[in-house]
Amino acid sequence: MSIHNLSLLLMLPGTFFMIAAFFMGLKMQSVLPEASQRKWLAMSCLLAFFSCGYVFYLVLQIQQFHFPLELITSSVFFGGSLYVFLVIRVTQGAIKKISKSEEETRKANNALALAYDSTIEGWGKALELRDQETEGHTQRVTEMTMRLCRALGMDEESCIQARRGALLHDIGKMAISDEILLNTGSFTDKERQIMQKHPVYAFQMLAHIDYLRPALDIPYCHHEKWDGTGYPRGLKGDEIPMAARIFAVADIWDALTNDRRYHEAWTKNETRDHIQSLSGTHLDPQVVKKFLQMKW
Repeated sequence: MSIHNLSLLLMLPGTFFMIAAFFMGLKMQSVLPEASQRKWLAMSCLLAFFSCGYVFYLVLQIQQFHFPLELITSSVFFGGSLYVFLVIRVTQGAIKKISKSEEETRKANNALALAYDSTIEGWGKALELRDQETEGHTQRVTEMTMRLCRALGMDEESCIQARRGALLHDIGKMAISDEILLNTGSFTDKERQIMQKHPVYAFQMLAHIDYLRPALDIPYCHHEKWDGTGYPRGLKGDEIPMAARIFAVADIWDALTNDRRYHEAWTKNETRDHIQSLSGTHLDPQVVKKFLQMKW
């Protein structure tokens, strides 16, 4: 094959690709940000001129006209390098705008998440005051739950949802009357049935909030028991979400080691022994084992 024919073989697809690139560039212009459209139009015009040069050079080669090839090749080199430079510049500008937009979106999402979490903490404190719990109960059980979740290898997203769930663990009690909620004596059967509905009330209150739905495991399931005798659904063993099984241990520990209106605080050793006695019945043995290994 002669050098002339080889040149034609290389130039034909090259010319095709240049023309195709021109039409693709025009098509892309409509989806670019408005600020970049003028630049892209100028580049498309340059590409059209550049494509004409390719066609002209191809015709010269086919017809074997004599023409100063040095001028043509230098023009092709200049046009190609200028086009590549402009493509990179426009791409850099687009990347910067996208990065800036993503950063602004990330900051807005973080601010929104912080606002949500502050609201959740406020709800937890409000409920704590109404239920006359020991001051700081919600914060303590939340921190203990987070420590246990991480110790048991839960991923960070699950830990975040467990934290929100712990802060809202008794949100369903908002639907319980003061007469029942603040009762210092024994519940009647009817009162007990009403009290045991608070996890259901929590589900009904939070399930329609997309942001909080992943955090429902604790408010809805923290009164379920390992042996299936808990409420409201009588879940058993691994049917109970892990976050709820973890929280149940933390909740018992804090309830017993602090003074309440219906009992004085237990010692830590007494509470440890009691939690150990509930392993396999009320509590998940795996969670109890890890809890007792940790320093509290």
